[in-house]
Amino acid sequence: MGEIELRGIEKWFGEAQVIKGIDLTIADGEFIVFVGPSGCGKSTLLRMIGGLEETSRGQILIDGRDVTSAPPAARGLSMVFQSYALYPHMSVRDNMGFSLKMAGRPKAEIEAKVAQAARILKLEPFLDRRPKELSGGQRQRVAIGRSIVRAPTAFLFDEPLSNLDAALRVEMRHEIARLHRALGATMIYVTHDQVEAMTLADRIVVLEGGRIRQAGRPRDLYLRPANLFVAQFIGSPRMNILEVSTEGRRFRLPGGGAGEYAGARPAAKLGIRPEHIALAAPGEGIIDGVVELAEYHGADIMLLADCGPAGRLTIRIPGDSTLGEGERVGLEFSAERLVFFDEAGEAIR
Repeated sequence: MGEIELRGIEKWFGEAQVIKGIDLTIADGEFIVFVGPSGCGKSTLLRMIGGLEETSRGQILIDGRDVTSAPPAARGLSMVFQSYALYPHMSVRDNMGFSLKMAGRPKAEIEAKVAQAARILKLEPFLDRRPKELSGGQRQRVAIGRSIVRAPTAFLFDEPLSNLDAALRVEMRHEIARLHRALGATMIYVTHDQVEAMTLADRIVVLEGGRIRQAGRPRDLYLRPANLFVAQFIGSPRMNILEVSTEGRRFRLPGGGAGEYAGARPAAKLGIRPEHIALAAPGEGIIDGVVELAEYHGADIMLLADCGPAGRLTIRIPGDSTLGEGERVGLEFSAERLVFFDEAGEAIR
């Protein structure tokens, strides 16, 4: 089992409160990713769960057991950090089995668990090598293997791939996803990388200023953000946000574009993702724009269009388009993908 429950969790450093009343239940076997800007409290929250930071107020329960004041070793969790922290003088085999050896486990048990972890992580050819003979990705797999042999209740990952280059990050992201499927274990993962969050998570928890702004499935956060912060934090490029006014069942953009509005209260902002804007002939869309920049990304092109009083919009179009800078285009909005926000920045459902 690996259910983790946070009840009213707070963290204070002197007079500064960095975690401000977190309530969250993580189901057994769930993959949760904490994301947010620097200083939002995501790593602090992870360390509180692991027992590496004291909890100032609230409760942490693991499988119904209150571990708020328990030391890290009594929580049954295993942490994987940015730093591999491998013993340079030991082989991969000995690094992976070291914690079990220190716990006095029988040699046969240690060998069996190390062999099993090596199979899962495809480390069998490297068991007799030392860390200096491995690549960065292989060292990170050894660090993960060291956690697997302990058979923890849950795995805690604190930006484990941030020290790797782009290609290795992709490879290790696939490895971690495969590991989760193979073990079915609870995993909590901290990252600043949105691609990692979107591809790995069962649920993403978006933090800002020590509070949860939204928690949900990646698709829900992307298509139905609960507020302006999540709308612009999740997604790259970010969601376009435009000023809007509403009257009855219509909305109107600065400059004259208008459309149907079915919200329950007045809207102040309209959000739309770049891929939910289609090109049309000038004068035939909801609004016109002049292409200022066309960035070729291969499979697609990112356009930056100046739409006058409405501002600048980012539009994602197929990579085979020949549209160039300086051209005027009409822009059509996918009506079912519009997200409206009130004056306080909360989404209007």
